Amino acid sequence: MVFMMADLFADINPNANAPLAEKMRPTSIDKVIGQAHLLAKNMPLERAFKTKSVHSMIFWGPPGVGKTSLARLCATAFDCAFISFSAVLAGVKEIREALEKAQLNLLQNKRTILFIDEIHRFNKSQQDALLPFVESGLITFIGATTENPSFEINRALLSRAQVYVLNSLSMLELELLLNRACSLFYPDLSIDCAALTLLSTYADGDARRALNLLEQVSEIALFEKNTEILSVELVQQSLTKSLRRFDKGGEYFYDQISALHKSVRGSDPDAALYWFCQMLENGVDPRYLARRIIRIAWEDIGLADPRALQIANDAATTFERLGTPEGELALAQAVIYLSVAAKSNAGYTAFNQARAFVKADKTRDVPLHLRNAPTGLMKKLGYGKSYRYAHNEPHAYAAAENYFPDDILAQKFYQPVDRGLEIKIAQKMEFLSTLDELAKSNKK
Repeated sequence: MVFMMADLFADINPNANAPLAEKMRPTSIDKVIGQAHLLAKNMPLERAFKTKSVHSMIFWGPPGVGKTSLARLCATAFDCAFISFSAVLAGVKEIREALEKAQLNLLQNKRTILFIDEIHRFNKSQQDALLPFVESGLITFIGATTENPSFEINRALLSRAQVYVLNSLSMLELELLLNRACSLFYPDLSIDCAALTLLSTYADGDARRALNLLEQVSEIALFEKNTEILSVELVQQSLTKSLRRFDKGGEYFYDQISALHKSVRGSDPDAALYWFCQMLENGVDPRYLARRIIRIAWEDIGLADPRALQIANDAATTFERLGTPEGELALAQAVIYLSVAAKSNAGYTAFNQARAFVKADKTRDVPLHLRNAPTGLMKKLGYGKSYRYAHNEPHAYAAAENYFPDDILAQKFYQPVDRGLEIKIAQKMEFLSTLDELAKSNKK
């Protein structure tokens, strides 16, 4: 079966030597593929284009989703001069030159859009340099970033721009894009539906990558005089393994870590394995994953199932001995066990509460009966006096004894849950509490 599409994109980049991705840049908003949540009828950007509402913007999204194309379309739609550069290669000097051009444009009654790609690469002072000119209206600022603007863009600049989140393209949108490109630039090639799906899968939501891959495979097909069909076999032979969309230490990295952690916490071993394997395939260091698995065991399982702690540690040790790929199985087994284990954050919560209590409190003296008395002077001062040795008490418990400072009330930080071993712990604590109450009543 062959899937072809009519010409949907008549006006394209005329530069014959430009890469296919550049040739395929849309020249009007209705030619944009994807981002329907922003560009469909009555959606935010569609309204801005329709009403010619010029305003500063930040486009946030992964590579190859149309950030630069939308910035260029803004300049056309709003009838503005367009100045662009990348923050990777530019600095304050380029900003100054752009502002001088913007001033000249203003003298000719022409507004200027200043587009800065990878705006998160600018430091604080470079971002601050834009503020007065955005506020004065000399420029309309548009920034593009793959990183979370909340963390990477100065608050002052962020407050002066509307943030628009762009999404990765779906498989259907990528297939539409590839068919459009084939119709325009490779009319002698037909593309098999399965090959189209494979190219879209390789692209991993990135339109630029999809077009680059199509260009690469099509040129090979034409060179080999195979002008009838672009097949799955040719795609597989021509392309190396797909490079997944992943940024170690970036937003997507932490999103996947969060997904792994929450899948384990939610007792879903299949989802947990999915995210674990996703991160392995994306090149995350398994030692980092081992550390996260150990943390999950302590934070979300704790004393409800102490075996989980041992399994997590054993898996990390096994990986150190076996390495990749054999040791990854041990980590996967730990992920499964932690997912199905009884869950408790009682210890985690108790620790945080105790830490917060102590941080907010003043320094308090240790009660005399809890102090050691290694010298005669200390004994005379009352150190260790009246201390009750728990092992000599019934049930190895000094009922009604106080272990907190004398001048504060005893606190209850740890509240075991009704799951796993903590059921038994709760029963033990309830029994000890009964002994406390009995001891107090006997003193009266």
